[in-house]
Amino acid sequence: MEKMGRELSRNKADFLALLGESADIKKKSMQLGNEKDIACFIAYIEVTGGSFLFENSVVGKLLNRLSDMPCREIYVCLEKNALGISDMTLFETVEEAAGGMFAGDVILFIDGFDKAIKIPDKGYPSMPLQEPESEKVIRGSKEGFVDSIKVNTALIRKRLRTPKLQVEELKAGTRTNTNVDLVYMEDLVYPELLEEVKRRLNQYEIDGILDSGMIEQLSEETWYSPFPQFQTTQRPDRAAMAILEGRIVVMVDNSPTGLILPTDFNSYIKTSDDMYNRWEIASFGRLIRYMATFFAMTIPGLYLAVTNFHTQVLPTTLLLSFAAARQGVPFPAVVEVLLMEIAFELLREAGVRLPGAMGNTIGIVGGLIIGQAAVEANIVSPIVVIVVAFTALCSFAIPNEEFATAFRLLKFLFILLSSWLGFYGFLYGLLFVLIHLSHLKSFGIPYLSPFVGADLNGYQDERDSLIRLPLFWMKRRPIYAKRNQRVRLKRKDTDVFKK
Repeated sequence: MEKMGRELSRNKADFLALLGESADIKKKSMQLGNEKDIACFIAYIEVTGGSFLFENSVVGKLLNRLSDMPCREIYVCLEKNALGISDMTLFETVEEAAGGMFAGDVILFIDGFDKAIKIPDKGYPSMPLQEPESEKVIRGSKEGFVDSIKVNTALIRKRLRTPKLQVEELKAGTRTNTNVDLVYMEDLVYPELLEEVKRRLNQYEIDGILDSGMIEQLSEETWYSPFPQFQTTQRPDRAAMAILEGRIVVMVDNSPTGLILPTDFNSYIKTSDDMYNRWEIASFGRLIRYMATFFAMTIPGLYLAVTNFHTQVLPTTLLLSFAAARQGVPFPAVVEVLLMEIAFELLREAGVRLPGAMGNTIGIVGGLIIGQAAVEANIVSPIVVIVVAFTALCSFAIPNEEFATAFRLLKFLFILLSSWLGFYGFLYGLLFVLIHLSHLKSFGIPYLSPFVGADLNGYQDERDSLIRLPLFWMKRRPIYAKRNQRVRLKRKDTDVFKK
């Protein structure tokens, strides 16, 4: 890339040749200096610049000040940023200047000055702060990430007010030039992990990155696994917790979802308010969620295995009740279950796609109407409706949507195996899932941690697994942090604590 010269006409021609004719790029020519003898040129995206003629924008104030200065003082003022404009950047090439403009700032060219000046103004419009739709909590912050990466990193910085917090900016997408920020605690994160993250982010060249989900798919090591190897979050406090554990948060511009890595099975079961509530209720809720993950995957298959192959395990009265409920149903039990499961998945998808209150209504009313009509028409038995509804309820109890999706998919595997081989197929399915999880890793961390490899951290990580022990017992950080930085809580040697 060739550096710019001092002639405005040349710089302007090169810049316009690079941009082409685009209706949303605004261009203005003006005269500066107290004698109005210095020509200048301004370029910006239409919605990102304010009114340059009044005192209500950064660019307007700058131009008004420069209009009253002598010629020599203007160049010195710009070179040294004597007016103290925050985030003012000097570019030496037109390509860099174009990149600054596409980032949402105003670009100023001045005759006799061999650099382009990036000046922040209104910027791109973004959504206001609001509570995230997912990861609902009873106790804790109600702030959620937005589409602007600068706002998102500021929300994390708001919670981690230390110079050890580092934000490293990368670019992704040859045409989108999307900002990707790696947010981590400098003294906690392993340098090898940081280098591995950068390597995976740079291993593909793609024309555009529009959401963090694209980064996730391109960076996963075991791409065929239904289980996600990146933990997603829309909560700044959850991201801050992860950073304090020595993990890295990846933020992508134009996406309100951050990626947390490394991760493990247990991290998907936790919620933000587990750390805010007393240990008894947090532990009870976590046990409920662990049971929900198991039942969301296995209940339909277990029902088919028992009713089709192993009826002797049921009490006689319950077995007779099942038989009476299935009288007049023309389909085998496996067809009943598949019909209801597919119908419920259709209702779930329709509820997501329909706007607002209509989506919530279709999920509830549609489920009731279809279930009741199917039972009355003797298409399915009432017990199948109960099994499918309970399975759906369990999947809703899983805090992370991507993690819950894995169990929704594996549910159909258990249905097919159990309808074919009975309880043996059910056990084969469990064995397959456990073997797969035992081989799965997220950036070198076993997916079943801390249930495996707990001795690597002195069995401290197990204090925040199935049961969340009292906060004052959780004195060490998880295995993600450096060994010499594992201690995160210690009692002060004061008279208050000695009493």
